[in-house]
Amino acid sequence: MRFLLAVPFLVVVTLGGGIAAILAGLVDRQGEWPWRISRGWGRILLWAWGVRVVVRGDAEPPRGPVVYAANHVSTLDIPVLFAHLPGNFRIVHKRSLYLLPLIGLYLYCCGHIGIDRSKAFRARKSLERAAQRIAGGTSVATFPEGTRSTDGSVFPFKKGSFVLAIRAGVPVIPVSLSGVKRVVPQGLIRLRPGELEMTLHPPVPTAGRCVEEAGALAEQVRGIVARGCAAA
Repeated sequence: MRFLLAVPFLVVVTLGGGIAAILAGLVDRQGEWPWRISRGWGRILLWAWGVRVVVRGDAEPPRGPVVYAANHVSTLDIPVLFAHLPGNFRIVHKRSLYLLPLIGLYLYCCGHIGIDRSKAFRARKSLERAAQRIAGGTSVATFPEGTRSTDGSVFPFKKGSFVLAIRAGVPVIPVSLSGVKRVVPQGLIRLRPGELEMTLHPPVPTAGRCVEEAGALAEQVRGIVARGCAAA
């Protein structure tokens, strides 16, 4: 009920914030202002829905670029990450999202990283370009499961995000989102006010690893995320 009552307000906030971020992205190529606008959008949404996020772990911005790897339970995860991940970052997403009205323009103008998975060659080239962006100083947030978990369990992590981290030579920060199902047991339309936790685990280094080890790295990080979710 709270979600439905807040819809008109949230539509205005999302449209206004999206347009402001797009305009900011056109003039601020470093992405600082688009990120700040997106951060404000996430915090306003959580406030309007009565969702409180308890952040555990190191909430200081990392020194240098990193790859955040979070479990994915609900659409709610996106405003949670924007509102509470430390430091400026971009989202890694499917390139097909560029086709969506406003959302696609926002993703493109604000420098979020699209991966073309339609063909193996294009996917490889997309990953190479993304790794160069990360190595150049751009932190990214990823959902390595590739889909939302229906029951809150942590599905196997796909290795694409970890190929990125290894190629860019940057650490991976595992992120455990727990308690999300208490707030959105059946999707946003059934959202109820409550509290969830976001745990930022110590960075997992990639120095000295080769791309062939991406699968093992994915399983290592998944284990950390899953244990964090179980402990909360």
